[in-house]
Amino acid sequence: MKAYLYDNLPGDQRLPHDSGTALTPAELGTLGVLYYQIDSVVGVDALAAERGYKNRDEITVSPEKMGDAYEAKVRMFFDEHLHEDEEIRYVRDGAGYFDVRDRADRWVRIRVEKDDLIILPAGIYHRFTTDENNYIHAMRLFKEEPKWTPLNRSEDLDSNPYRKEYVSQYLS
Repeated sequence: MKAYLYDNLPGDQRLPHDSGTALTPAELGTLGVLYYQIDSVVGVDALAAERGYKNRDEITVSPEKMGDAYEAKVRMFFDEHLHEDEEIRYVRDGAGYFDVRDRADRWVRIRVEKDDLIILPAGIYHRFTTDENNYIHAMRLFKEEPKWTPLNRSEDLDSNPYRKEYVSQYLS
């Protein structure tokens, strides 16, 4: 995992966009983002039991696996959004970027690759893209039945209870 401020320069979203200003896992933690490096599914199972994740699935995001739907799906993942539950991803292979907002509403880019596990809290604005290799295989973990309902950023979301809780806990 490597985290840094996003450089905001135009260009391909799948490139690093590294501003040169690095962030540590502890700094990510102040935003509610948790990072683990876990080298086996046994380790993921232990974390899942500890945090109450009961369900999981796996997804491969690549042109080969998704065909014509790949470009539209990656564009959708890259739209800024939030979820009303934690987003937990364990990277089995490949690499990609999660971008989250810091306290100053700047983008923080988090590169994840094989054996990285990231937990984004409910209510955090974020987006995702693969890197320039256009491939990631990830396990998604859920506390309840699998669901993935993105709510795209809008002024209306300021009153969303999950967003309000996130803001009061991490951004105030």
